[in-house]
Amino acid sequence: MEQMIVRDAEEGGYRAKGPALPGCATRGETMDELFANVHEAIEGWLAVVDSNA
Repeated sequence: MEQMIVRDAEEGGYRAKGPALPGCATRGETMDELFANVHEAIEGWLAVVDSNA
């Protein structure tokens, strides 16, 4: 993946989405939590894609 888009969430914390991975998005209260959640979101997204292949 080339990039994740990170923005401040309106309700606090941060959110990220991967434009190259439709539906892959996550959030976190801190940047550290967000980056950990990004890794989990990508792994989950890839698992779903793999199971549908």
